[in-house]
Amino acid sequence: MSMEIRYGKTRVVFFRLARRSAPPFAASVDIDVFGERFMASYTEGDNSEVVATDTMKNFVYATAAEFAGRTLEAYVTFLGRRLLTTYPQMERIRVTATEVPLDASHAEAGSSDVVFRMTRSDTAIAHADFAREGQDIAITHTRSGIEGMRLLKVTGSSFAAFARDSYTTLPELTDRPLTIVMDAHWQHADARAFSGEGKGLLKTFPSISAVEFSTQNHTPDKVADGKDDVRVFAEPRQTFGKIGLVLKR
Repeated sequence: MSMEIRYGKTRVVFFRLARRSAPPFAASVDIDVFGERFMASYTEGDNSEVVATDTMKNFVYATAAEFAGRTLEAYVTFLGRRLLTTYPQMERIRVTATEVPLDASHAEAGSSDVVFRMTRSDTAIAHADFAREGQDIAITHTRSGIEGMRLLKVTGSSFAAFARDSYTTLPELTDRPLTIVMDAHWQHADARAFSGEGKGLLKTFPSISAVEFSTQNHTPDKVADGKDDVRVFAEPRQTFGKIGLVLKR
């Protein structure tokens, strides 16, 4: 019988702000700790090898000011290495950071550098697994993505000539609007590209080893016609179709 045990801290949110000297950076951080060194906490009540999850929270807050980068991937790399360097009892960890959206507000004079909008629904996310290899700290797995994208296609989508039986009530639609909720993720074969230690973004595309798309397709019902090609649709129903696609090199 094999067993894997883990514990950690979820949703540690911080805002790194510097007035006008640097753009703001904010994230929601999850930390997972894997290994066997803290097994005695569960079997013997011995917590001597356990880093308290409240300590993890304070560590995130305390080190956020030292991070000078601007990307989630660079931050995840920074925090993961700092954690394993600081706490030798941690064998393997996973650090996940989700973007807290901070989009510059716009006015007649241009983009503001002091007021930021936090209402965007889609967010970037990045996570990496870290492990000890002798005296070194290795990144063993990475994943980045954008989650919660909401798209509206007003024409050019159809669904027709599908299999029908006695249970089918869906009409064939040759031109329909379509609301799409999409998550997109990708993995790098080379961790240096993930962490920002490699070349620029466009030049690192060859290092991406896999891309994954997950979508929800919401079809609204037409409720009224207007002049010419104007139509009115109700909000899509709560039930929806879904599509998944994974591309690997």
